[in-house]
Amino acid sequence: MALVSVENVKFSGLAACVPQFEYNNIDYDLLSKEDNELLIKTIGVEKRRMAGPHITASDMCQMAAEKLLSQMSVNASEIDILIFVSQSRDYVLPCTAIVLQDKMGLPKTSLAFDIPLGCSGYVYGIYVLGSLLSKGQLKKGLLLVGDISSLSSCYLDPSTFPLFGDSGTATILEYDPAAKPMWFNMQSDGSGWEAISIPEGGTRNYPKEDSFLIKEVAPGIKRSRFHLQLNGIDVFNFTLREVAPNINVLLKHLSKTTEDYQYYLFHQANKLMNETIRKKLKLVPEKVPYTLHKYGNTSSGSIPLTMVSELRKELEEKPLSLIFSGFGVGLSWASAAIETDKIICPELIEYPNLGDKTPQPKIEDIKSFK
Repeated sequence: MALVSVENVKFSGLAACVPQFEYNNIDYDLLSKEDNELLIKTIGVEKRRMAGPHITASDMCQMAAEKLLSQMSVNASEIDILIFVSQSRDYVLPCTAIVLQDKMGLPKTSLAFDIPLGCSGYVYGIYVLGSLLSKGQLKKGLLLVGDISSLSSCYLDPSTFPLFGDSGTATILEYDPAAKPMWFNMQSDGSGWEAISIPEGGTRNYPKEDSFLIKEVAPGIKRSRFHLQLNGIDVFNFTLREVAPNINVLLKHLSKTTEDYQYYLFHQANKLMNETIRKKLKLVPEKVPYTLHKYGNTSSGSIPLTMVSELRKELEEKPLSLIFSGFGVGLSWASAAIETDKIICPELIEYPNLGDKTPQPKIEDIKSFK
């Protein structure tokens, strides 16, 4: 049982960025209007932001980071560590954090590396970055977390396409001996790796010509072996079995109850799954913010995106006691008990901003690209 703490580290700032392009699931023409309405009611995703092929997760993370650094009056030269948590890397190699280190003007003395986790990635990223800062030899760290999940879901697969949105986020942690400890409960189960996977394209199964052929894999579901496959029943059973107990173990270890924390920030998986977890924990709806309805499942970025979208003013104006819970691909899951105290949190950013000439995707592009 990985119940661990991080001492001497302050959660100082948070920013998030989403693409401007918005897709409404009611317009998904693979299903009838009635089926779309039932799907939206079940998964809770009315609309979401999609990056298309012209914007990467690192682009949005960089925009969020530069906004945050500016508002915190922190120079890039002060950053000792950059960690990029994503499954949407820019290149097969090198790792994306190295590319960002140069693009953002971080010093050559900084550490920069990737963590290729998905839905649990934000909690893992805070733990890893916090652990590296806790001795005080490194002072400031930048955690960039985001994904372009819409890129890997096939338009012809209604089990995945309506679910995912895209985002990039930036979090700054700092060494501070006066900071309250952060506590984590981290878990993994590789026996379930096939439940959420892309079968081909890695070194186990090199991409080949037929990797891109779209085939019918079940009635009404078509995709290639280069697209995301999601076993919904296995994932649903996993979350019901593991997520609430993981949080309860953390609370018990800290001699706390659910009433001791103001908000529970869950990974935005889907409404049916998240509501079941909320009810198992006997949490009132007011303690569990949602962004599924307007941004969809944004993988590792969903927890920080929900904080910026739903709690920004409170995060800036008063101390908050928070529980994070990330769960999904791996299978991997983790919870964290975090105290914030009037952090810097800019308004949600849209990519591109005014003046940027980056083209926006059209629905015709999305259909043909998928």
